[in-house]
Amino acid sequence: MNATSPAPGRIVLLTTSHRVAPGLLSWPAWQALHAADRVLCADGAHPQLPYLREAGTAVEEAAPTAEEVVDACAGGRTVVVVATGEGEPALTDGLARLAGSGRVRMPELELLPASYDLPGARLLDLVQVMDRIRAECPWSSRQTHKGLAKYGIEEAYELVEAIEDGDRDELREELGDVLLQVVFHARIAEEHPEEPFSVDDVAGGIVAKLVHRHPHVFGEETARTPEEVKAHWMRTKAEEKRRESVTDGVPVGQPALALAAKLAARVRGAGLAVPLPSGEGVGYELLALAARAEAEGVDAEAALRAAARVYRDAIRATESAARA
Repeated sequence: MNATSPAPGRIVLLTTSHRVAPGLLSWPAWQALHAADRVLCADGAHPQLPYLREAGTAVEEAAPTAEEVVDACAGGRTVVVVATGEGEPALTDGLARLAGSGRVRMPELELLPASYDLPGARLLDLVQVMDRIRAECPWSSRQTHKGLAKYGIEEAYELVEAIEDGDRDELREELGDVLLQVVFHARIAEEHPEEPFSVDDVAGGIVAKLVHRHPHVFGEETARTPEEVKAHWMRTKAEEKRRESVTDGVPVGQPALALAAKLAARVRGAGLAVPLPSGEGVGYELLALAARAEAEGVDAEAALRAAARVYRDAIRATESAARA
């Protein structure tokens, strides 16, 4: 190549995230757009286009081939391609073929993320999908909080099972199923005629709660041990709820062993001297066992479930031996 050979130019593939508000682009992206000789976009309905044009960027609605883009860069020109949601695979594949042929002097190719997802951004997709399902699905559009309640319980148990099994793939899936229940209920709640709330209200509420109950993280207090953290949590929770009894807020509909252990934990945490009720029968024996497990730091529900699993395996082994 001699000194008089024209510069090959530059192609900038500009990508954006649909989860970020249109127009909120990085400074390098705006610099590339303002300096470009041509700005192309194959999607005339691309959400970024009105904002680019408002900022003074002329955008051509075109879907050129790789050869056409390379030709447009001749003489050192810069062409910015605003990528569609698919990422322009036909164009990039075509450019790769041209480069691999060795017959074409290729422009510089730069992939420039103009906006990108922050952690948690995919939750926006879930909210949008749920909104559409609620509006268009014959089954989902008719569901109520009460009708879905049983699924929340089932999904929670399946999540616990995945945790105890140590199955990472199953854990990820079950977390998604639990999250679906939250988003589904929040979407239904938006339709309440008098007291509607949205998933944003749900998220905002738990954020406020977490900040308030972690003064050692977001405030001036300190906590160096898990016990001190728990003390902060219980104190701020008591201030928020203004409960008259330590038993307030303990759902009696939960599994019986968990209920007994929770009551014992509340009593112990409050420093109350409440003897266990005396009585005959398995119920009182189980209550005493649950209270003892809680005092020893054992999850009675999980311990019984683990023992039941062993029992289940023994049953299956016996059945297999009988069939052999």
